[in-house]
Amino acid sequence: MRKLIIPFLLLFLSIGLPASGADISLQNHAPARYTVVKGDTLWGIAGKFLKNPWQWPQIWQLNRQQIANPDLIYPGDVIVLTKENGVPVLRLLRGGSALPTVTLSPKVYAKPSSFRAIPSIPPETIEPFLTQPLVVANDALNKAPRIVAAQDRRVILGAGDIAYVSGLGDSQQNRWQIYRPGKMLVDPVSHEPLGREAVYLGVAQLMRKGKPATIQIVQSTQEINIGDRLVSAPEETVPVFIPHAPGKAVSGEIISAFGGITEFGQNAIVVINRGKRNGIDNGTVLALYRRGDDFDIKAETEGGVKLPLERYGLILVFRTFNKVAYALVTTITRPVHLHDLVKNP
Repeated sequence: MRKLIIPFLLLFLSIGLPASGADISLQNHAPARYTVVKGDTLWGIAGKFLKNPWQWPQIWQLNRQQIANPDLIYPGDVIVLTKENGVPVLRLLRGGSALPTVTLSPKVYAKPSSFRAIPSIPPETIEPFLTQPLVVANDALNKAPRIVAAQDRRVILGAGDIAYVSGLGDSQQNRWQIYRPGKMLVDPVSHEPLGREAVYLGVAQLMRKGKPATIQIVQSTQEINIGDRLVSAPEETVPVFIPHAPGKAVSGEIISAFGGITEFGQNAIVVINRGKRNGIDNGTVLALYRRGDDFDIKAETEGGVKLPLERYGLILVFRTFNKVAYALVTTITRPVHLHDLVKNP
């Protein structure tokens, strides 16, 4: 079996920088060529050539529609950096020869199914967050199927235990995720409710339909209780996306972090109070800023002074809801705090 891939990026990868290329800075010691290896990410490879890895789509000269499916760079491919008329150019070598540089219409290439395209960012970091609802409407879980009892009258359940559920009805779904309503996410400025976090507890398998239905808990991340809710488990897929700046001005805050901590570091998962309605989509890159402190300094003015915002890192959005988004902390020079600001990079 062979996998068909429509590689938009391959058709454009060898084209020079756009008119705004002067805004893109190459690394001081960017390699002339780089061979892609297993474990690479698009973010990491971009960082070998560019000081700002999220600017790689500008070199590719791709619009939003064309970067939506970048499933095309594989281990063994060679990325070559050259110059044409003084402008940096990237080419992709596959099978010992450069890809065509003049035909710009889409083509279909065959790739053995044993090959797996390199991801945008480390998949093991974000995969647990991709198939979980994470944020739900305030009363959504209240209407979901509910664990009402367990074998041997247990009230605390875990992997391997049998439980009984009401509300499954005639659903044909066999695999379910188990949740508990979490805290309400509230905008720190407008105080608008943004949604309720759903606390992921584990996975259950339907054993027998009925009223109540019988399930077996096959995986648990923490204690499961009578009263916890079931949500239909989606197919496990890892979306592919390319880092890019937002299409318009964005200014928001970090309002939550996975695990309920208030200070966190690189590769942490954070929630921001901006989502689809604000122009955020998967792959959006935002800069992290720390608010300046107020100081009472008796200098030229009688009042105090406020230090300017300090930029100290980047986050990359990988899961977007209407009012909020989940992002990975990719680069920092100091710890991240709740209510730090996020803005265009």
